[in-house]
Amino acid sequence: MTPPLPRPIRPVLQFDPALLLQAQGVRVAIFDVDGCLTDGRIYIGEQGEGVKAFNTLDGQGLKLLAQAGIEPVVITGRDSPAVRRRCTDLGVRHALFGVHDKLAAADGLLDRLQQPWEALAVIGDDWPDLPLLTRAALACAPANAHEEVLAAAHHVTRRSGGHGAAREFCDLLLVASGRYAELLRGHLLTLDGGTA
Repeated sequence: MTPPLPRPIRPVLQFDPALLLQAQGVRVAIFDVDGCLTDGRIYIGEQGEGVKAFNTLDGQGLKLLAQAGIEPVVITGRDSPAVRRRCTDLGVRHALFGVHDKLAAADGLLDRLQQPWEALAVIGDDWPDLPLLTRAALACAPANAHEEVLAAAHHVTRRSGGHGAAREFCDLLLVASGRYAELLRGHLLTLDGGTA
């Protein structure tokens, strides 16, 4: 039996038009991990760091960015098997772990990708992210970020890190790119087969 055609739906997400204009040229999106893709808590057992919790909404957002031609990148100050596994599962092609100088790492990566700083969006939550946030075309912070980061951000998400903040960042970039509605309609017909 063939399922019926889906009823049409219209996107309900809305962002400030000036913010969307600012994000239109973004081709690379850098994500911090602890505090952005996770809630910032670090679980340390007898064997060291072992467990991190990730949000599937965020994971789907990173996958959608890639489908829209925006390169998702992870740059994190910590290195752990859990983060490496998550990046692999999501198909993140560019991930830098244990980075102490995020500015140098991002600059080198943008050179390799042949993209200017004007094509970069960043989501970060603490002082190590400020060198990127203050140079990117679009700076975003989760609702629970440090006060100095909140002050430096162009956009503060309604959700906290690890609880959908990264997805809101992704959705903003997708709406600005003009691909959001198309991707939403495509998911009414078929899923991409991957896991978020």
